[in-house]
Amino acid sequence: MAEELDLFAAASQQQAGSGSSIPRFSPLAQRMRPRNFQEFVGQQEAVGGGRFLRQMIEKDQISSMIFYGPPGTGKTTLAQMIAGMTGSIFKKLNAVAAGIADIRQIVKEADEARKFYQQRTIVFIDEIHRFNKSQQDVLLPYVEDGRLILIGATTENPFFEVNHALLSRVRIVRLYQLTDGQLVKILKQALLDKERGLGNQPITIRDNVILAMAQMAGGDARMALNILEGTASMLPLTGGEITLDMVQEILGQRVQRYDKTGDNHYDTVSAFIKSMRGSDPDAALHYLARMIAAGEDVKFIARRVVICAAEDVGNADPMALVMAMNAANAVQFIGMPEARIILGQAVTYIASAPKSNAAYLAIDAALQDVRSKNCGPIPLHLRDAHYKGAAKLGHGTEYIYPHDYPGHFQEQAYLPQELQQAHYYEPSDNGQEKNMGDYLRQCWPKRF
Repeated sequence: MAEELDLFAAASQQQAGSGSSIPRFSPLAQRMRPRNFQEFVGQQEAVGGGRFLRQMIEKDQISSMIFYGPPGTGKTTLAQMIAGMTGSIFKKLNAVAAGIADIRQIVKEADEARKFYQQRTIVFIDEIHRFNKSQQDVLLPYVEDGRLILIGATTENPFFEVNHALLSRVRIVRLYQLTDGQLVKILKQALLDKERGLGNQPITIRDNVILAMAQMAGGDARMALNILEGTASMLPLTGGEITLDMVQEILGQRVQRYDKTGDNHYDTVSAFIKSMRGSDPDAALHYLARMIAAGEDVKFIARRVVICAAEDVGNADPMALVMAMNAANAVQFIGMPEARIILGQAVTYIASAPKSNAAYLAIDAALQDVRSKNCGPIPLHLRDAHYKGAAKLGHGTEYIYPHDYPGHFQEQAYLPQELQQAHYYEPSDNGQEKNMGDYLRQCWPKRF
């Protein structure tokens, strides 16, 4: 690829398209919305050649579906393409502003279109996860009997946000964040397109600047095109070169795609914990940085670190929990931005520590027995003997005090009679827990 791409010269050789109904003063991202699969970039898993959905669209056999994916990945575009390619009437609602009356009006119009013009109606509901249960229930009979073909779009996990009854009547189509390479292709299309894009504007831009735009957009085609449009507007009418400094000036600080109550929140936290558990400090720091940059509550992060220290490091390195608790306290005492340093230290310590979940598994196994079995009474010799009359009941009279014996240990029964064969804690051979296991095997050779 050439180091510098003079897109004005290239655009002068491009033939104009067939015309567009979108006003030229509309945002570039709106003007460049793909009209067919030849212009559509990405999402090969869903609509690539030979894929089921692609065939259904081309055969005009569309059924109701929900597009689920991050912003700027083509959800609205695909819905509009489907409507155009299938010859259906296309109605668009935004779940934030629409209500039940809007749905009923669309149903009435859909009945008339089917009766008098033999046309189907596609209703596209953006942010469908914002419809409440009653609004979603209103859609059910019309989706089921085919009066409406529902295409929903959501950035949130539909299995959490959409009623099960509605989910059972639609197909879930997962869309994925676009790659940097795909965004570069989209940006170059906009720069070369004389009909809808910037092809008539004398612009020079280097490949590394186009790539930087793509990377800063974070998989969002709309954001990438907005960055391009913003930088192009900084040029004089006589044209010029878009530079990296201009891109950074337009963008400022990169916007983090992170909703503290949404699906991405849980995905990021999950990746954060799994990276610490998997002993990858670099990955753990990356997800920590994502949460910090997005403004996540540092106390929430600290609680996740404390849990990971106990659950995943455990007795392989008991200092991990001490480190995590000290960090949690220090974070509240210090606050941001310095709290990031404390969290970074705790996260790297826990990610780098030897791992054991033996204590975590042990308490869960013990709880399972308590909840499901007749565990019997507490043995008499272990009961409280610090009150008058306890000895008459036999409480504590036969208790053996371990410190009176060599090694400060003497075998005696501690579990209830009904659980004498129970075994919960199985020390690993990792870190300090190996020493604990050696000691327990010496004390209880039949059990450990």
